[in-house]
Amino acid sequence: MWASGNNFSHPASFILLGIPGLETAHFWIAFPFCVMYVVAITGNITILHVIRTDHTLHQPMYLFLAMLALTDLVLSSSTQPKMLAILWFHAREIEYHACLTQVFFIHAFSSVESGVLMAMALDRYVAICFPLRHSSILTTSVVIKLGAAVMMRGLLWVSPFCFMISRMPFCPNKVIPQCYCEHMAVLKLVCADTRVNRAYGLFVAFSVVGFDIIVIGISYVMILRAVLQLPSGEARLKAFGTCASHMCVILAFYIPALFTFLTHRFGHQVPQVVHIMFANVYLLVPPMLNPIIYGVRTKQIRDRVIQGCSGKEP
Repeated sequence: MWASGNNFSHPASFILLGIPGLETAHFWIAFPFCVMYVVAITGNITILHVIRTDHTLHQPMYLFLAMLALTDLVLSSSTQPKMLAILWFHAREIEYHACLTQVFFIHAFSSVESGVLMAMALDRYVAICFPLRHSSILTTSVVIKLGAAVMMRGLLWVSPFCFMISRMPFCPNKVIPQCYCEHMAVLKLVCADTRVNRAYGLFVAFSVVGFDIIVIGISYVMILRAVLQLPSGEARLKAFGTCASHMCVILAFYIPALFTFLTHRFGHQVPQVVHIMFANVYLLVPPMLNPIIYGVRTKQIRDRVIQGCSGKEP
């Protein structure tokens, strides 16, 4: 069935194939995906609870970490329930507007996560290079404004994706060979010239991710210079340890994200199953790893979780 109006038409729903080529293994593939999703939900909710209840953690580093945890909850929950329904129960149909909503949440909160990682890099730069002025530079007000700016950038930059697609006619084919609705995958079903959409997608990618990566890179170059100038080897080791967890999170997010983005546009020789698995990793692994990495590497959070599990007061 098709809906139409204002000289454009769209299918009432799309069909998500899951992981083409691995249909017989869908049932078993869903188990590790489910475990990772449960870990992501539990870990990020724990991080948010610890930061909210422990007032000593109401500092820039932990406020940014709370933003990251909240973003990860939204990002993973926008795709994983439907993905598990496809793999376990063959619930492949997704309503048209639900598909566009998924496109919006995936890309908007991917942009937000990138911005939060950039803000965390700036926080580490100020903390290591200007330790005596850290609290006066990154006040709670500044942190909130940075978070609001990152959120507004994601919402405003990504909203035109859905608006432009909703005004275009679709071909009879309504099959999306993925586990979720993604901008480029939906755009391939449009029966019209999509050059403007593709150009805008590239603009958003380079203006958001490109800018964030440049800021992160410059921040860590300055951090490295400052750390190497520290007189004490123990102080250098402590500074490197503080940044190590953040670098792991950055790599876990950007490597699969960039692979997925580039494969959609230029990697036509990449096997489809490899592309789809990386697309799933991009939305599931970082939300799972972030609370584990910060929970293990950050002493304050680790101690607070241990105290909570043992029933002791901090």
